[in-house]
Amino acid sequence: TKAALQQEWVTLHNNCERYEGGSLWIKLVAVVLSCAGVAFGLEWWFVGLFVLVLWLQEGIFKTYQSRLGERLLQLEGLLARDAPVPGSAFQLHTDWLSRRRGTAGLLAEYAASAVRPTVAFPYAVLLVVLVLVG
Repeated sequence: TKAALQQEWVTLHNNCERYEGGSLWIKLVAVVLSCAGVAFGLEWWFVGLFVLVLWLQEGIFKTYQSRLGERLLQLEGLLARDAPVPGSAFQLHTDWLSRRRGTAGLLAEYAASAVRPTVAFPYAVLLVVLVLVG
């Protein structure tokens, strides 16, 4: 029903926003960690390794978020219709399972999310700064 689609949309939208907040926290931790590493004279490669781990973690976060975004777009299409298809709500996990491309595909999806400019920007800059300072 339309009410079920609306309920699913609201839930997924809120989760999508939480992932965005989580991504910002990961970025903040990377910046603080980098500054602390430089301040305490840690080896640049050591701090850089942690920055890389955080970068990859955010890539995973963004992959999860993009999956929710894909479903949100489907829901919006259904909600735009006059009469939504019965039983089309609450199919998030079914949709994910049907599109899963195995372990290699999942790793490629994480990597693609990690190199998007909005994700890569602070980490690439932090790594360059660490190399220059180190």
